[in-house]
Amino acid sequence: MKVLVAGVGNVLRGDDGFGVAVVERLGAEDLPDGVRVIDFGIGGIHLVQELLAEPVDVVIVVDAVEMGRPPGSVLVIEPSIKDVAALPLEERHDELADMHYSTPDRALMLARALDVLPEQVWVVGCEPSGLDDLGEGLSEPVAHGVEAAIREIKTVARSAGVPW
Repeated sequence: MKVLVAGVGNVLRGDDGFGVAVVERLGAEDLPDGVRVIDFGIGGIHLVQELLAEPVDVVIVVDAVEMGRPPGSVLVIEPSIKDVAALPLEERHDELADMHYSTPDRALMLARALDVLPEQVWVVGCEPSGLDDLGEGLSEPVAHGVEAAIREIKTVARSAGVPW
């Protein structure tokens, strides 16, 4: 079983750096065989390149996600990923025009279009205090969500068959 834990976010925008903070902390642990933890920052296209280079069975994206919950709330979400092939040609061009693919949903959409996205894709998200804040460091409630996110990542990996 191969699992990729993908931390995404901008560390210069406060709570948006949540995914990066989680994978930095998780990467300091001994990881089970088959589990890779990578900080993709704001370069979503790099996630697609990683999936092209080394296919996996499960992708767990870790990110700050606005869900309308109290700041610091952590949730596991099965994302809805657009099927580009099902879109009309003009809409397909619009969806694929951004070559940076800085958002996880756009990167996952491209990975699906390239047929490198595994069937099991999860998002471990944390409600931010604010995504428009400038500066480094997480707010207190979101910083408390880091350990909860790590527990959720391990739970998802275990449910996929990883002895963690």
